[in-house]
Parts: sequence; C-alpha cells; structure tokens
Amino acid sequence: MTTTTAIPLAELGGRRPDGAGSVQVQMDPTVQIGTAKCFAIYGKGGIGKSTTSSNLSAAFSKLGKRVLQIGCDPKHDSTFTLTKRMLPTVIDVLETVDFHAEELRVEDFVYEGYNGVMCVEAGGPPAGTGCGGYVVGQTVKLLKEHHLLEDTDVVIFDVLGDVVCGGFAAPLQHADRAMIVTANDFDSIFAMNRIVQAIGAKAKNYKVRLGGVIANRSAATDQIDKYNERIGLKLAAHFPDLDVIRRSRLKKSTLFEMEASPELEKVQQEYLRLAASMWLGSEPFEAVPMKDRDLFDLLGFD
Repeated sequence: MTTTTAIPLAELGGRRPDGAGSVQVQMDPTVQIGTAKCFAIYGKGGIGKSTTSSNLSAAFSKLGKRVLQIGCDPKHDSTFTLTKRMLPTVIDVLETVDFHAEELRVEDFVYEGYNGVMCVEAGGPPAGTGCGGYVVGQTVKLLKEHHLLEDTDVVIFDVLGDVVCGGFAAPLQHADRAMIVTANDFDSIFAMNRIVQAIGAKAKNYKVRLGGVIANRSAATDQIDKYNERIGLKLAAHFPDLDVIRRSRLKKSTLFEMEASPELEKVQQEYLRLAASMWLGSEPFEAVPMKDRDLFDLLGFD
C-alpha cells in the first residue's frame, strides 16, 4: 500500500507540494533522470501517442542516439512495434519478487528493441486501486539503481490519455520538454488544452516546458493552427492519416521497417527532422490555456 507523506513547506522552498488539496502520491524529488534529454509525449487517448513515440525513438536511434522508451499505460502496448511483443510491466515483475526491488535484474524489466532502442513498460496499478504516479516513480527509481540512465542520451515517456490527475502528470517531473500529439478535431484539441494546463502547473516546480505540437492522423491542420495561434504554441511536425502508418501497427513494426514507398519516405524524413529538432532544442513555449467555453467558441465554423 502506498501512503503520502506531508512535506513541510520550508523544505520545498516555500512551494506548495504537488497535488496540494488532493489525494495523490508524492513524487520523490531526489530521483532524477540525469544527463539524458527527456521528453514526455502526451495527447488524447487513442490519438497515436505510442505510434508517434516508437517511431520517434527509432528516429533518434537512426541519428546515433542511445534511446530509452518508457511506456506509462496499464495496456503496456507502447513498445510492441519496437520489440515485436507485449513486454511484462515493471509492476508485474515487482510482484513476482514480492516488491523486493533489490532482487530484480536489468533483463527482468528492460528489453532491447529495434536498432538498439531500450524498452520498458511501467504498467499501472489494478483499476481503481492506486496512483499511476507511483508506478512512474518506481520505474525511474529502478532504472537509476541499475545505472541504466547513465548510458542513455534520450528518454521518451509515452503517457496514457488525457491528464486528469497528478499521477498522469508524474512524468513531467522528469521531462525537459513535453510534446503534445493531437488530431485536427475538437476532442483532441480540448484534451490538448488540458495538457497545456497540466504542463503549466508542473512548470512552476520543475524544469519541464512545452516543446510543441505534433499533428497526427490529420490531412489538414487548420483547427490546430487556430488554437496554437490563440494560446502561443507552434506545430513541430505533421503526420497525415496514411494507411502505411496503420499497417505498421498491425505488422508490429516501426515505419523504418516497412516496405519502401515515396509516401513512407516522406513520413520517415519528417520523423528524422523532428528528432533532430528536439535534440537541438528550442526556446520553450509560454502558452496560456483557454477556458473551455472560449475553446468551444473558437473551433469549427467552416
């Protein structure tokens, strides 16, 4: 059972602790990623975050970077296109040793995928019984204890669905930049607006900042562009709704393993361009999220 511990404000430098006024797991501030560049990928549930994360990991590896992808979803399906299988989760593995983490070996929870990308599935607590933030915290702690982060250039957190609590936002404690995946529709942009709120809240206590928007499964980006212009965001990449991307998931493959075609090459080049841009870094966006009613009034109207 996980319990929360009250931390005196004096020890937090006068800051309010994460989740003040709500019940959630406190993240251990001493557990840090290290020197690796860390990115958290967020977006509406089902928008293609795992496809985006896995192909982005593959693109970073193509650029010669040592990559670690951490899936943060109870479905534990973030990395299967990289590894060709569903991996056991950190929580599953910890359960086999009665949560004595010192008994685990690296190979029990870290698996090598396509082009050397290292893959971990954090998993999650049983439904309705715990906080996803605890799972993320335990995963990062294990990786630190086994010195895996010391040999990593890039860490990618693939985070589940819409942000509704501090647990879902836990990877933001570790990330340098948060990227938001969205489609060109109201529901996806509504979820993006909430994610912008969450990143803004975490940025008060942590180094994480907004890194940009990734348009996915969208022929056009007019609604995304309208929202971005209003709040102060920009598009970082655009991936159209192509059948080859859908088929890559069915074939349990990254886009870099699919049969060559002109349209596929364009997508591959866009991923490589995005990875190179994220590695070089850019000035963070200081976006101001909209009120729900204002967002509703902004979008649509062909």
